[in-house]
Amino acid sequence: MKKFRLRQEDKSMPAILSVSTEIPPYTIAQEETEAIVRELFRESFTDIDRMMKIFGNSQIERRNFVVPKEWFEKDHSFEEKNDLYIKEAVRLGCGAIRTCLAPSEFLTEAVPFEDIDAIILVSSSGFSTPTIDAKIMNELPFSPHTKRIPIWGLGCAGGAVGMSRAYEYCRAYPDAKVLVVCIELCSITFQRNDTRKSNLVGTSLFADGVACALVTGDEAVNTGKPKLPALPTIHGTQSTLMPDSEDVMGWDIKNSGLHVIFSRDIPSIIRDWLRPNVETFLAQQELKHEDIHYFVAHPGGRKVLEAYETALNYSEQMTEIPRQVLTNNGNMSSPTVLYVLKDIMLQQPSAGSQGIMTALGPGFSSELLHLIWEGSPCSSGH
Repeated sequence: MKKFRLRQEDKSMPAILSVSTEIPPYTIAQEETEAIVRELFRESFTDIDRMMKIFGNSQIERRNFVVPKEWFEKDHSFEEKNDLYIKEAVRLGCGAIRTCLAPSEFLTEAVPFEDIDAIILVSSSGFSTPTIDAKIMNELPFSPHTKRIPIWGLGCAGGAVGMSRAYEYCRAYPDAKVLVVCIELCSITFQRNDTRKSNLVGTSLFADGVACALVTGDEAVNTGKPKLPALPTIHGTQSTLMPDSEDVMGWDIKNSGLHVIFSRDIPSIIRDWLRPNVETFLAQQELKHEDIHYFVAHPGGRKVLEAYETALNYSEQMTEIPRQVLTNNGNMSSPTVLYVLKDIMLQQPSAGSQGIMTALGPGFSSELLHLIWEGSPCSSGH
């Protein structure tokens, strides 16, 4: 059994070695989605033409789903939806893990499944007991002693929270290799008979996505012989819960399934609440806003990105990659921030570059991580 130890005096920090994304099979243009929703809801909203503008204003061009567009035209029971969630979550999760551990643009050598010490499984769009990570372990040759850490209910914040928990695990066990697997299949939570505006807004934004990240302690940073000249290392995290804000974002669980809770106040909350929250974190990390080169943010939507820019005085250049991820994939809930991280890592930031990873979710809550790119031991010849 590994010895538990925290070494605050050691400046070597857990590193992110590889990130993979798994794209669901059906890609639907935003115009197609709009046409389907218009037909479904035209009798429910007297101002349907005005309401449909949210699709065009979302800055989303396409989204990926595990079901074809015809699936949305029929009613489906909660049981049918959840069975589909389990099946597709296992299939796509296995695919993301295989890609993350295989030789790629990130790794020179494959990382054996049995070398993984822990799997942090993040998902909020379906239910399974045993959890999806156990089902994945029955499909892939992990060690039976791999620790399972399933996390449910964090929604859009889940990807960043999963990375924070991986950081803490790898601080305690410096030779650990941890997978953070985020799986969200928002499409199959769709409610045809929910005529609330929040459901319409959610339908214009949410999509399916799966991502996996390999995080290691500083003693295992040579795992897979990383290709990148510099790797993002995690140097600190901050979790924040806004008191009495349970009605801002989440699920309302009913007999028919999961109904989205999506407050119109989210952009204003970000503008008013996020800046002091970020400044507290930066002060703890002995940083200033101008020290940050990369903004690894979950792009909740166009208005959310604009609220980030206003709250933090960031230019559109700082939010360019999150915006591209939103345009090409929509809001996939927890995996989205890992899609952003992957694209930023592929830009190969130079050693010494610093970033903030952030995501917001139900609670209402915020997760922040401080990233510093440090020279890879493989690329530097060590």
